[in-house]
Amino acid sequence: MKTALTLAMEEALYFHCRQKGDVVIEEVVMPDDQGIVDTLACKILPNQTFEWRCYELKVTKADFRSTAKLSFVGHLNYFVLPQALYEQVKEEIPVHIGVLLFHPYLDDSEYEVPGYFETIKKAQRQTLQVNENELLYRLITAQAREVSKAKQTERGLRVFGTQQLYKELKRRQKDYDLFGGSNNYYDRFITDTQNQAVEALKEELEATRAAYFQLEKRLLEDA
Repeated sequence: MKTALTLAMEEALYFHCRQKGDVVIEEVVMPDDQGIVDTLACKILPNQTFEWRCYELKVTKADFRSTAKLSFVGHLNYFVLPQALYEQVKEEIPVHIGVLLFHPYLDDSEYEVPGYFETIKKAQRQTLQVNENELLYRLITAQAREVSKAKQTERGLRVFGTQQLYKELKRRQKDYDLFGGSNNYYDRFITDTQNQAVEALKEELEATRAAYFQLEKRLLEDA
């Protein structure tokens, strides 16, 4: 699970890159088993070539020192860190890797994003470490993933098959409170379903009664 700080940094970084005119997407699988980059940004330069930037977001010392592969395969590569963590690990940052410091707003209610960035260390340009066509395809794939997620959110549960919904309910079974005392969604679902069935039966009964009275009226008129 991402922490609140990670989510805030991610949101602010997306805005930061978009403001610079970059195409940007989070969590992109790199070619050649180069891991998953937290944020990938791309822009086209005046000479009609692409410039790729890779960003790795870290919020704790343990996260920074994790054995997970760092996907610094772009032309320019950055760590995105809060101030406190930077002070702890700045001597461990490779010379060619840049650093963006995240500064949260004390009151972000009046801002579009939760914070801003300070470039404390510029990245040194390097040769792209992977095939550019493959990287471009991975960026497109990640964008398509986000579009699919947005469409599913917009359309709601109707895009999921019954079997998919059943599997998700089974997966969440561990959250069910057997002894009551909490708001169990299973109980609510059963209760709502039963209430809907009762209301449907009531409507059907009223319709049957109305049809019966109409038939009885006709029979009396024909008699």
